[in-house]
Amino acid sequence: MKRLVYGAAAAAALVLGTTAFLGTGAAAAPASTFVLLDGSQKTTAQLQGKVTLVNFWATSCVTCVAEMPQIVDTYQRYRDRGFDTLAVAMSYDPPSYVVNYAQTRKLPFPVAIDNTGSAAKAWGDVQLTPTTFVLDRQGRIVKRYVGQPDFAELHRLIEKLLAQA
Repeated sequence: MKRLVYGAAAAAALVLGTTAFLGTGAAAAPASTFVLLDGSQKTTAQLQGKVTLVNFWATSCVTCVAEMPQIVDTYQRYRDRGFDTLAVAMSYDPPSYVVNYAQTRKLPFPVAIDNTGSAAKAWGDVQLTPTTFVLDRQGRIVKRYVGQPDFAELHRLIEKLLAQA
């Protein structure tokens, strides 16, 4: 009986810890440098000042490819209001595939290739794709989605963050 109680307590602690980690706590985004497809660089510090969606994805990820049109639509819907998007391809994704995907789909936002895996590691050891982070204007992570986000919920969150000065 004690084992059952301890097991239930441990499971509850795990759920609460995971919810806190994945939830809405506003922690500073990790300092990272992203190498974009054009060879330029973008740092986490440069993301400040806008509400930003950072999406870790891969061309081999069916869910990533399926959600990308909605990410494009979200970007286009809010970009004129101070919203930005950064798509970060995983280290195992062949660069030629990423370039081809970004060009043929005319992705309208910056696309980076995390060729060393250092960005994924810094952002909480991202291994599952898609993993999407929403940052406020101060560069704090306010939400982390593992898997495809509920886009209606995501849009409500973006609108709330954009309304804040």
